[in-house]
Amino acid sequence: MNSNDFLEREPVSKLLIKYSVPLIISLLVAALYNIVDQIFIANADYLGSNGNAANNVVFPLTVIALAFTLLIGDGVCAFVSMSLGARNIKQAGDSVGSAALLSSTTGIIIAIIYYIFREELLTFFGGRINNETFNFALEYFTFIIPGIPFYVFGQAMNPIISADGSPNYVMFSTLMGAGINIILDPVFIFIFRWGMMGAALATIIGQIFTAFMSVRYIAFNMKAIKFSRENLSYNPKLMSRYLPLGMCSFLSQISLVISVAAVNLMIKKYGALDKIFSQPEYSQIPMAVIGIVMKFFQIVISIVVGLSASCTPITGFNMGAGRPDRVKKLFSLLLACETVIGLIAFIIVEFYPSSIANLFGASGESVYYAEFTVKCFRTYLCLIILACVNKAAFIFIQAMGRPYISAGLSITREIIFGAGLTILMPLFMGLDGVLWSMPASDGLTFIVSLAVIIMIYRELSQPVINLE
Repeated sequence: MNSNDFLEREPVSKLLIKYSVPLIISLLVAALYNIVDQIFIANADYLGSNGNAANNVVFPLTVIALAFTLLIGDGVCAFVSMSLGARNIKQAGDSVGSAALLSSTTGIIIAIIYYIFREELLTFFGGRINNETFNFALEYFTFIIPGIPFYVFGQAMNPIISADGSPNYVMFSTLMGAGINIILDPVFIFIFRWGMMGAALATIIGQIFTAFMSVRYIAFNMKAIKFSRENLSYNPKLMSRYLPLGMCSFLSQISLVISVAAVNLMIKKYGALDKIFSQPEYSQIPMAVIGIVMKFFQIVISIVVGLSASCTPITGFNMGAGRPDRVKKLFSLLLACETVIGLIAFIIVEFYPSSIANLFGASGESVYYAEFTVKCFRTYLCLIILACVNKAAFIFIQAMGRPYISAGLSITREIIFGAGLTILMPLFMGLDGVLWSMPASDGLTFIVSLAVIIMIYRELSQPVINLE
């Protein structure tokens, strides 16, 4: 009997809890790498809001690396789960070996490209607000780059380890890596006063630890997946099958980068036209504040994605085993949970924005900083409930083996609506247009998502499901 047969027998609610809790914690901790850096940077008197803005400039570049990570990791996770559900153990092992080599190579290539074009990339993402912000961004990015290969490999292996039935191991290794980062950040920033370099070094040391734990598991602790050195091959045939399953995750991150780039550039452009933020001493405030709001949103989305992605091995196995009835129950439960998460987040951003801002050093900044922070939270994230439901639907549809529909929804949200409205609305509303572009995008995307959700429910109600 396949050791993952319990995915077809146990109640979906029990399975969702088992897989989601460790994965949510893992993703939250992974998100803390960048967030913790920003908190300590913002509260360092010699870095402050300029350092905060610099961190936000580098953020989309880390998301690009994450996009390739998810392309490989989420794709293999879904493919492995379907292979195990169909009792094809060898195929599952071969796909893991291929993914391990591919993620290692990808991380190295990204790091090389980043190092060669680091100044051009930082300029493109709005780093030249002022000289101090750009210099901080360049310092932070330069020392983050060596950790990218470890980051890509470790994060790509985490979904595979979860699919093997060990989500708690993923949680432990990620917690330990982030714990190292949290301990080293104040030491490097406040005691050694290494500034942006110290924040970067603390981050990559934690990432190296997590990558080492991934290697250890894959080499010695695999359970449902049979893995050996013979499985280590790039295997283009298998890559052509599992990479499309991760395409939605990839495109959602890449399109997010495009959206963030549009936001940063519009913030820079229309902030310079504002009567307050056009003054040199306040020019970095919009970029720093939008970074804080995005970091909070990243925390919420980490929970949303963790809950949704935890459905991948359950969904994949049951689709492979011909149990659409269980998939439908899981989908309904997921959408209900994501709605509750969005509601809680909405209450926080509408009633407690100042408390969040104070974590990022707002108490030591000007009154303009505090006022813009409250306005940004309440406007930018006013439809966060719909954002949570949209993201959950994208990921679940991908886990069902429908990557092209899922990718289409992601592109619609982040590029057509996200980047498009970010560029268009400021023409009529100035800096406020940048803030209102986010809820406008989420509202329009939900209309499209709802139509797809109804279609998926109808398909899952049929006795036979056509995956393509």
